[in-house]
Amino acid sequence: MMYLAAVVGLAAVAFAKEIPKDPVRAAELYDSGVMHERIMAIKEEKWAQNRVDGVFNTAAGTYYPELHFAQCRDGKAIPFRDEPNNFYRCNNINLHHFLAHSDLGSATGEGSSSWGWVADDGREFAIIAQSDGAAFAEVTTAGKLRYLGRLPQTENTPTSLWREIRLFNHYIVIGSETFNHHIQIFDLKKLLTIDYKKGPVTFHPKNDLTGFYGNLPDGRAHNVVTNPDSGFAYVVGARPRNSTCRSGLIFLDLSDPSNPTSPGCASGDGYVHDAQCLIYKGPHTKYLGHEICYGYNEDSLTIYDVTDKKFPEVLSVTSYEGATYTHQGWVTNKEWQNYIILDDELDERDKRGPAANGRPVTFIWDISNLESPKQTGYYQGPRTGNDHNQYVWGNYTYQSNYGDGLSILDISSIPQEPSGVGVREVGWFDIYPENDNGTGGGSIEFVGSWSSFGGFPSGHILINTMERGAWIVKVQKPLQ
Repeated sequence: MMYLAAVVGLAAVAFAKEIPKDPVRAAELYDSGVMHERIMAIKEEKWAQNRVDGVFNTAAGTYYPELHFAQCRDGKAIPFRDEPNNFYRCNNINLHHFLAHSDLGSATGEGSSSWGWVADDGREFAIIAQSDGAAFAEVTTAGKLRYLGRLPQTENTPTSLWREIRLFNHYIVIGSETFNHHIQIFDLKKLLTIDYKKGPVTFHPKNDLTGFYGNLPDGRAHNVVTNPDSGFAYVVGARPRNSTCRSGLIFLDLSDPSNPTSPGCASGDGYVHDAQCLIYKGPHTKYLGHEICYGYNEDSLTIYDVTDKKFPEVLSVTSYEGATYTHQGWVTNKEWQNYIILDDELDERDKRGPAANGRPVTFIWDISNLESPKQTGYYQGPRTGNDHNQYVWGNYTYQSNYGDGLSILDISSIPQEPSGVGVREVGWFDIYPENDNGTGGGSIEFVGSWSSFGGFPSGHILINTMERGAWIVKVQKPLQ
């Protein structure tokens, strides 16, 4: 594995603009699945050691107590005033509530993805992925998590920390890396009639579903994304890679959520790790009204036109200097899709490109021409850490940077300054103090924050963490 050795030991290189894929490296490391298996093995090794060390919130591990409101003062949120050394580092973000995974019904105490739902009456709900299912909690007006119940994973499947959740109108769509899990579709309106005073409700993983898609080759999927505007969900990273769809975009027609069907898939660039699919409104006039998917394909940003589900097209495949594991990203404006931000999950660890100094990098792309995207610059975080998931709400991107916690960036300057020089961090909350080393420094490890949700009208922000549980935080000085 000549190229694998090079990835591990490559020194820092100068920043450069977009570049074509290296076909030899792509074939050996990415098309083969070697790099994905490597990164999963690194994570599994870390998590296995955490289980041995009792780090996860389980009966045999650490119990993380419930935390209530703590204001961020002088860079610290101190939940227990009589324990001044027990604090979480922060900037402009207050802690409102924390509940451990065991308090949210999980037997494994391990968390991953998250999303939110706002009911027609304005009530806000958190959906918290765990390795043995999904927990549901209402976010009260005071910013408290009110645990309502849970949907266990598909019956007779092993647990898996990889569980992803996306919203489709008032449904959630759930996929997992575990065998024979397939895709669950659950109606969140079932939460509206739960009386929390009578205790949490455990839904049946089959009988209480609205729909179930069971035609994945071995039931595993790395992720699932949704586009309510088109009526479709997209399963990505379904195994194995040598299946008909090559782990690309699998189309799920959810016009009838009780009977999901698949009219086809987009396999043109092989494995898709994550994606965002939207109805296109400009500025590339050729594609107005088309459904465009932005794929994060391990070593490239790959853009698809999936309007015709029988004949999807790959519009462009573009890599970049330092590409190590293209993980996830989001358009900066869904109404006018001229820029996109992208993160790479492994470049900090492997010391490649601008991330060679170990600080997380947000790559900025001009996508005004879907057939020829241009990398215009990047923003680099102020602390040591590696990035995972980010989602844009308004002028801000909410980033989950593993052990560095939640970072909120103001990205409103990008159209005027696409180099990234005007991007700035306006809020930070560290949910993993173990790697601070007493100095506020971080680490490059697969620990801490998996994802966050910043789309609640109240301003409350949900953070889901692997080891501890779920957090509700809120910015001190309201964002514009």
